[in-house]
Amino acid sequence: MKKLFAVLTALALAAAVAGAQSLNDAKEAFNNGVQAMDSNKTEALAQFRSALEIAVKCTEEEDAAEFIGTCQTAITGALLSIAKEQINEAAYDEAIATLKETKAAAAEYVQEDVLAEADNLIPNVYMRKGSTQLKNKEFAAAAATFKELVEITPEDGQANLLLGQALMQSGNMDGAIESLTKAHDLGETNAAKLLSSAYLREGQTLLKAGKNQEAVEALEKSNSFVESANAYKLIASAYTKAGKSAKSIEAYKKYLEVSPNAKDAADIMFTIAATAQKAGDKATAKDYYKKLAGTKYAAQAEAQLKTL
Repeated sequence: MKKLFAVLTALALAAAVAGAQSLNDAKEAFNNGVQAMDSNKTEALAQFRSALEIAVKCTEEEDAAEFIGTCQTAITGALLSIAKEQINEAAYDEAIATLKETKAAAAEYVQEDVLAEADNLIPNVYMRKGSTQLKNKEFAAAAATFKELVEITPEDGQANLLLGQALMQSGNMDGAIESLTKAHDLGETNAAKLLSSAYLREGQTLLKAGKNQEAVEALEKSNSFVESANAYKLIASAYTKAGKSAKSIEAYKKYLEVSPNAKDAADIMFTIAATAQKAGDKATAKDYYKKLAGTKYAAQAEAQLKTL
């Protein structure tokens, strides 16, 4: 019996020593991690995780609980530091993955400050990534990136604006208009100019397809955001094709109002005069033929004035 008791006592002592050694091993791994932080953060993270793994097996030790918390703080700190390095190196996909890993760890360890910082950094990374793609004219890729950003921050006017811009450049006009309208509603002042451009392109496409009324509607929508001479010229063309002379003339007049020094101003004035003459509007015809004095159309205008 005494022999058995001695064996059990020896085993108990051995277990106690092993436990103390395990916590010491955890601290040694932690210290290795601290030393590695300046030169190799990935190695440091591995050491901190190893320290935590050992420490959680030593919960009976006096300072084990506090040390476990220290390991957890070091792990999320290392992850956050790695993510920031990846951002600076423009390794955006890797940074997003690391930040998501940071969030998961911070949530598990109940570290609200780290969780909030990682949560705030993720949209920033998407913004940097998409902006780089847009600058490099990788429009489809940029649209995909900004779409992910908008899913995270749907009320971000700048994100919606850039998504609309990327979609417009990649040829998705319906998607572009939807995103730019959202940006405009959110107060993005630059959205109006882009919306005007988007509707102008849509009007051009509809006009080429022979959809004159739809083209006019799109072009008028373009002018509702930013008035442009080009839109009025296209509207005039649509009305001409539709046989609506009076509306065509009014659109050409607006074109000249917006751009009185246009290179083709004389061409437009002659078109107005000829169209009005053909439609029986002698007063408008005479008025615009007179405006052509001193232009390349002077002789023709003078001849028509005599006819009228």
